[in-house]
Amino acid sequence: MHSSKPMSRRALLATAAGAGAATVLIPSPAGAAAPRLDTLLEWYDRTATTIGVITGPQQVTNSRTWAVAWIAAWRAVSAVRPGADAELALAAAVHETLITTNPAAAPALDAALATTLARLSVRRPERAVAAGVDAARAVLAERAGDGLDPASVNRPFTPPAAAPGVWQPTPPAFAAAVQSGQGDGRPFLVPSVEPLQPGPPPALGSAVYLRDLAESRAVGAVDSAVRTAQQTAVARFWSQSSLNGFTGALRTTVAPHGSHAADRRPLGQRIALVALFHAATIDAQITTYRAKYRFLFWRPVTAIRTGSVAPDPSWTPLLATPAHPEYPSGHTTYAGAAQAVLETLAGPPRAAFSLTSAVATDVTLTYRRWSDLTRDNIDARVWEGVHFRNTDEVGAAVGRRAALAALARWTGRPL
Repeated sequence: MHSSKPMSRRALLATAAGAGAATVLIPSPAGAAAPRLDTLLEWYDRTATTIGVITGPQQVTNSRTWAVAWIAAWRAVSAVRPGADAELALAAAVHETLITTNPAAAPALDAALATTLARLSVRRPERAVAAGVDAARAVLAERAGDGLDPASVNRPFTPPAAAPGVWQPTPPAFAAAVQSGQGDGRPFLVPSVEPLQPGPPPALGSAVYLRDLAESRAVGAVDSAVRTAQQTAVARFWSQSSLNGFTGALRTTVAPHGSHAADRRPLGQRIALVALFHAATIDAQITTYRAKYRFLFWRPVTAIRTGSVAPDPSWTPLLATPAHPEYPSGHTTYAGAAQAVLETLAGPPRAAFSLTSAVATDVTLTYRRWSDLTRDNIDARVWEGVHFRNTDEVGAAVGRRAALAALARWTGRPL
């Protein structure tokens, strides 16, 4: 029986040796070179598989796992020789982080690390594994008590009394608020999210509010007569968590592509992009949730059903409204932050790329610019009927500002 306790280095190396002994190598056809497995992508995909498809209340906790794992990998490869040693150190760092944060996945993770170790030609593998393990444990210790665990993020919250413009639990479930403690989490890069806070939402009766109320009412209704089939598809696609939605987009920036210059980018730089992406988007998520629970603005479904402007008690959005306040949008905050990191560190996409959605498996979207993902997130939350447009636009601006502030704090050395 496998224990959830992390394997010792000796046991891990023994397991890897056993796995290698059982491997049968089939020669490639004459003249054909077998494609080389990219260790970074191998463990990028392993991270995504281990975390799996997530929902909003768990997003920042799982973003934290990504950040810790890849910050540890960044440190680990900086402590060993380039080449196979660095690749093994990367794998060991991510492995150690994932078995600590997801102990039920330890058997699959141990097997994956054994496979990586057996494939790489490392003279002293115990040193590379030790570098990875030590880096992971150090980062985990540094982040202990950072308030990004599920219990801290989702602490109980009592909504205020109902009043115009004030958030209340929403139909159909009228569920208790989630993520009320997220705004108090400890950021990764910025010293405080307070200077990044947005101003208040538009006043009830203002031109912006009335414009957005009318738009959400018309295009966001489940039975909307003006929302197109393509808008509905985009809305359904981006109802997935932002972390899931952007995992494929980020992957395109670190995957080798033929003779492109990125193939020659050092391993440490590729790891840094993954680590900084998640650190910066976490800081953006903390920023927005502090604002959400500061302003406590009501959702479209509450405004349309109970507000003073042509109330419609039967109005229903295309998709169920998340159980937290309206302003600003978490989805578009993430998108704005992601766009800022990718534009700053990766440059424009090398080519058009396609993404899929775990919650809309019949929809595939193709993108050519990072800004297009932000645009679709802004539109999607309106077309879903769960946000006002100004909320989405402010969210994207908050995310961009937070990510750029986070990157400005980076000194160029491993986090």
